[in-house]
Amino acid sequence: MSAEEGLSSAISDWLIFNSWWLLLPFIMLLVVAAFIVAFVLLLYMISPLISPKPLKLNGAHVVVTGGSSGIGKSIAMECYRQGAFITLVARDESKLVQAKKEVEKCAINDKQVVLCISVDVSKDYSQVESVIKQAQEKLGPVDMLVNCAGTSVSAKFEDVEVDRFRRLMEVNYLGSVYPTRAVITTMKERRMGRIMFVSSQAGQLGLFGYTAYSPSKFALRGLAESLQMEMKPYNIYVTVAYPPDTDTPGLAEENRTRPLETKMISETSGVSQPDQVAKIVVKDAVQGNFTSSVGPDGYMLSALTCGMSPVTSITEGLQQIVTMGLFRIIALFYLGSFDSIVRRCMIQREQSKAVDKSE
Repeated sequence: MSAEEGLSSAISDWLIFNSWWLLLPFIMLLVVAAFIVAFVLLLYMISPLISPKPLKLNGAHVVVTGGSSGIGKSIAMECYRQGAFITLVARDESKLVQAKKEVEKCAINDKQVVLCISVDVSKDYSQVESVIKQAQEKLGPVDMLVNCAGTSVSAKFEDVEVDRFRRLMEVNYLGSVYPTRAVITTMKERRMGRIMFVSSQAGQLGLFGYTAYSPSKFALRGLAESLQMEMKPYNIYVTVAYPPDTDTPGLAEENRTRPLETKMISETSGVSQPDQVAKIVVKDAVQGNFTSSVGPDGYMLSALTCGMSPVTSITEGLQQIVTMGLFRIIALFYLGSFDSIVRRCMIQREQSKAVDKSE
């Protein structure tokens, strides 16, 4: 072999040897990608094994507080369409009678029954316990409780009467604690049940004008997380629903006093229909999902605020891990726009005051 051939062979061997080193990062990337794909596939395979078994609504007894109007009534109608027996709980008897007629139109068989109970679920626990006992004697043990009784007020902090802070906590928080306390013992004995707390997107983030309303809805999450940890061994699953602004009589009443800032911020997400919200939250409750959100904004908020909330499946947790960083970036733009709205409204208000003084 000539010197030139030897040199050429040595160069070729060197290039081949070093080319493997150049390809090594690419090979490692392929291995990591293959591992991630295999891991995700494994999660999808084992996820159904650890997820709760769906609750069958056909023949189930569903109690809906705040069921005489709005989201509560729509939830009752959705459950009735799936064959459930319904107990409607609300304060206004005339609204209850009307709601009963509307729910009964959704029957799928002639065995279904709608029971109406007039009571304020936020006032006297012993009274709530008594009426729930009556409902169970007539329609059987409660399979699913939907805590939808609630009220709202939208105004600047200093414009909200002090008593309203107390009243909102009574209705929105204690109004969910009392019915839940009344059904939980029987559910534990039967080793089954679903409990839904209807919160709000205002229960995921604090907004201008909701200093009284948001805390009462935030409280439901703390209750739900603690309760879920206690009840999971008994096959009882808790769902917290976070509906956006929904076209209900309650929203119409709230709009009468909403500050301009609150209206402008709310307009960024639009208004949902109660039937649409009902279908989503009932499905999540039946599946045993801890969080129930509506629309893209709702999904983003739920992922952003998941914190230490329980997950129903491994895939749900994986989705939160993957999306949280991106959603946080998007959320910062939202928060910046909200701050800009508040600042502009403040400047306009001060300018208007200055003009009035000058005149």
